[in-house]
Amino acid sequence: MRLLALWICVCAYLNCAGWLLSALHELNAGGYVVVLALGVAMLLVWRKRCSGPFSPEFRWPKLRRRFRRGFPMAFLALAALAFLGGALYGPNNYDAMAYRIPRVLDWLAAGQWHWIHTIFPRLNNRVCGDEWVTAPLIAFANTDRLLFLINIVSFILLPGLVFSVFTRLGVRARVAWHWMWLVPSGYCFVLQAGSNGNDLFGTVFTLAAIDFALRAKSSQSPGDFFLAVVAAAMITSAKISDLPLLLPCAVALWFSRKLVFRHPLKTMCVSLFALSASALPTMVFNEMHFGNFLWPEMNQSYSENHVPLRTTANLVLITLQNIVPPVFPMARAWDKTVLAVLSPELQARLHQTMAEPGAAEFQLPEMQMEESAGLGFGLSFFLPISFMAAWFLHRNRPRQFIWDYRALLRWLLAAMFLAVMTQGGLAGVARLMTPFYPLVLPVLLTGAGHGDLVRKAWWRAGAFAVFACAAFLLVISPSRPLFPAMTMLKTFPQVPERVATVYSVYHNRNDGFAPVRAILPPEARVIGFISYDDPEAALWRPFGARRIEHICPQDTPDDLKKRGIEYVLANAEKIPTWFRLTPEEWTRQMNAEVVQRIPLTLRAGFGPREWLLIKLN
Repeated sequence: MRLLALWICVCAYLNCAGWLLSALHELNAGGYVVVLALGVAMLLVWRKRCSGPFSPEFRWPKLRRRFRRGFPMAFLALAALAFLGGALYGPNNYDAMAYRIPRVLDWLAAGQWHWIHTIFPRLNNRVCGDEWVTAPLIAFANTDRLLFLINIVSFILLPGLVFSVFTRLGVRARVAWHWMWLVPSGYCFVLQAGSNGNDLFGTVFTLAAIDFALRAKSSQSPGDFFLAVVAAAMITSAKISDLPLLLPCAVALWFSRKLVFRHPLKTMCVSLFALSASALPTMVFNEMHFGNFLWPEMNQSYSENHVPLRTTANLVLITLQNIVPPVFPMARAWDKTVLAVLSPELQARLHQTMAEPGAAEFQLPEMQMEESAGLGFGLSFFLPISFMAAWFLHRNRPRQFIWDYRALLRWLLAAMFLAVMTQGGLAGVARLMTPFYPLVLPVLLTGAGHGDLVRKAWWRAGAFAVFACAAFLLVISPSRPLFPAMTMLKTFPQVPERVATVYSVYHNRNDGFAPVRAILPPEARVIGFISYDDPEAALWRPFGARRIEHICPQDTPDDLKKRGIEYVLANAEKIPTWFRLTPEEWTRQMNAEVVQRIPLTLRAGFGPREWLLIKLN
């Protein structure tokens, strides 16, 4: 567990360091050298005082013996495939390209966190846990090619965490050992392992908070207790949608509450550290700017706020998204069938109740990708089959339900899962529930029959089929295909146009604005940007060469001149939407002219869109 403890402390420390350096206007490589040196010094002092090692201890003979076995070897193969994909391809997660990487680049360019002048609120109102960990990597390396290492570390930590949490929640050790390797084969985990999505990043802290809290109950160790507190704070910093998970964490910590009174000073210091690393700073700024501590979208109200309908729709949607095959070429036909089956009245109510049209229409993807994938086809079928088979094996044996703290936590975690289903209504609900999946599985795996089931040859064959399905998806994933996809597309022109479009768009997304950069004059160091939710990170390349400044409707020509903007790149569709003017009217108003029109395909589902390179006179 030393590696896990070290990872929690490093991530929390980097979050605190980011806010501290911002306050000092020293958010740059030099500032990070100082805070990292200070962190290493504190670690050495702690080691000297505790007279114990702090680095992970690897016993290589034991590891070699472990990974000769089938289940660990299958997990190791998935980890190797994910690492290979991350090493070969630059990050192209859409959310990361649209706001998570750009906001870090903007902060580094300004030397501090600041409220970015933009019409795209996600650049400001999302929590910063993952960003503060990526900031030193970008500051030192001036590239985003290393960011996948954060999720690789998170993926490697999953098996041990799953085993520890499962056994502490009442799952038998033999059963937990087999499922600790199977759970990471969920598509939401394997597809993000070589990426820079932040759902896997937050899952580790969720499991760690529960694990260390239950460890503290048995060990009464203040170290375990404080690590649980810091991990719980990092849950909020990783994903604000995971806030409901704080309740089961608080319940687990309640069992060792006496440690607070035994170590009041340490508790106060750790609490201040945890609050600084949590979502609290972002929530304070959101309250100051929007009057809502979460994000402004939460202010959106629906004319029909029917909780039962939204809960039912979310449960249906998450079920469909999890059981859909890895490749589903009938997705468009499915969408049309759903619209034909649903009555106009029900469609209207769903659109009024759900937050996004894709959720209201139960749309499914043509292929499982990291932006939308949940637990996935393999585990979603294998879990209920295992549950029913385990029940069948012990159907004639007497059952005794023991209600203890483990049962309380198991059902509380399941209740949190259902509680989240009453909210939101987003199209990607299966992905957003990523941290919840490992926590609700013990409800299905505590039966006595599972101990006999994992010895069955057919069950083990089914488990390897689940691994094979996940490996197949990693190989064909458009984000990081592990076969010569572009060469094959050129060699075989009979490949369906939709397939060619998806692979080519993902192949180019990491540098989607390369055609624009090629025509920018070298002296253009500050570029104006009119857009909303487009992969802006590619426009910053090479990092440090230029700065991107967003333009808002209230900006005047004098404002742009003061900010040093001479060229503006604008999404032609977004100007009428946000400025209530045609592109021609806006350029006349700003005393500017269109230099060039560039068609760019940044999303496979939208096709080419026109972008305008505008020069201010």
